[in-house]
Amino acid sequence: MYKDIIKQMEKYAEEENIPIMEKRGIDFLCKFIEKNNIKSILELGTAIGYSSIRMALVSDDIKITSVERNQDRYMMALKNIKACDLDKRITLICGDALDIDITEKYDLIFIDAAKAQNINFFNKYKNNLNKYGVIVTDNISFHGFVESKEEIENKNLRGLVMKIRDYIEFLKNHDEYETKFYKVGDGIAITYKKDEINE
Repeated sequence: MYKDIIKQMEKYAEEENIPIMEKRGIDFLCKFIEKNNIKSILELGTAIGYSSIRMALVSDDIKITSVERNQDRYMMALKNIKACDLDKRITLICGDALDIDITEKYDLIFIDAAKAQNINFFNKYKNNLNKYGVIVTDNISFHGFVESKEEIENKNLRGLVMKIRDYIEFLKNHDEYETKFYKVGDGIAITYKKDEINE
């Protein structure tokens, strides 16, 4: 039953040009969640609820809080989550992730919202990680534009790609965190606290 809903969501996202995780990316993330026994997740950027549903279906004891600022997408995510009987395990918040305050701590923080704000999201929510928690960021490649050496003609796209490149440098040079980059889906970064890796 859930498979049909997920397929419908994938089709809808493609037709309406709504950004959801690429299949290989979400498969990779779900395997990571299972392998690392992740139980609590904070997602920044719900869209229509696709990735939160996929992550919640990994295990019956996973709880997710997901933040979406677009009212229409938030309402659609609510509907999709309810259709999958996951409304007891996925809590949705309608609002801008930079304007709200969340005090809970999580095993995994998933950044998949406005790409230009990645550094701000990271800095705002890094203290919401549990011990040995990880921060996962999607769209590190941004459809191949980030690695491209060609001049990007569209000014807005060029600005966005520069922000993602800045974020990659921010992660690479961070004193407290270590990041592994994976060329899967649209590019995924997984960030760990350095002092916890070496324990």
